[in-house]
Amino acid sequence: MPTSSSTATSRRLLSLLSLLQVRRDWPGGLLAERLDVSGRTVRRDVDRLRELGYPIQAIKGPEGGYRLEAGSELPPLLFDDEQAVALAVALRIAAGTGAGIEEGAARALATVRQVLPARLRARVDALELAASGAEVQVDTRVLVELSTAIRSAEEVRFDYQRSANGAESGAPRRVQPHHLVVRNGRWYLIGWDPEREDWRSFRVDRMSLRIPNGPRFAARELPGGDVVAFLAARFKGSESADVWPCNGEVVLDLPATRVAPFAGDAIVEALGDGRTRLSIGSWSWAALAAALARFDTDIEVVGPPALRDAFAALSRRAARAARAPSA
Repeated sequence: MPTSSSTATSRRLLSLLSLLQVRRDWPGGLLAERLDVSGRTVRRDVDRLRELGYPIQAIKGPEGGYRLEAGSELPPLLFDDEQAVALAVALRIAAGTGAGIEEGAARALATVRQVLPARLRARVDALELAASGAEVQVDTRVLVELSTAIRSAEEVRFDYQRSANGAESGAPRRVQPHHLVVRNGRWYLIGWDPEREDWRSFRVDRMSLRIPNGPRFAARELPGGDVVAFLAARFKGSESADVWPCNGEVVLDLPATRVAPFAGDAIVEALGDGRTRLSIGSWSWAALAAALARFDTDIEVVGPPALRDAFAALSRRAARAARAPSA
């Protein structure tokens, strides 16, 4: 079906605006070449954008050209499909970050969603996200594909890099996806691994999806029901509760002002006389003893006995490491 003149003009205006946003100065002839129109059409389109409120300045010189400047008022915003979906993702994250802009982000998301075409609205509605961070470092298309698989209850297949050096974990993984979560600026997929019969979490930026998706599955209830707390618990070495599995209490021969900056989520209590009580947790007793040793001061273990045993084992290992190698 032929494209109407008004539709073609609107698309050309969007393309022109996109070009002006990615480069500071554009010669008029280069814009005409990129848009496959005449210089006269470029001038008319620039005038149309000015009427909409975009402050486009003419550049004097042999070739002439245009520059998009910052204005005093917000003009109507135009987005292509990928920009619109990316904006919706960002707004959904902002609405749950606790940064004090939740209400504005929610209203902006409602405004954007209302004017989206049906095909884009379906993609946005498929994004069911849980957020505890703000930075997004993954391709929006991957998020949309995973969100669609979650909504459709379809298994996903993917290659996975277990480390930052790009080394893959071997055979492709197969997971029943349930949740997408942002934690400390990174995206994670939480799903049920049918081969290992357990819940697993994966960094999305290390996933390379394979197509097509696998068979449909019956959704499961996540232990504890809170996806953000579940992922935080896994990072602490716990199965479901967002608590450290090993917790101890010590008194350090340091003032609280020197302990607090390095205490993380531990409870710090100033005792006076330059001493501090510290209630702290870790994923293992050995890790807890090693974490406390880094304060480089005398330590009095209040409890439990397992922490004393861990210090004893650590001291034996340290003594062996300190011995000179035999000739």
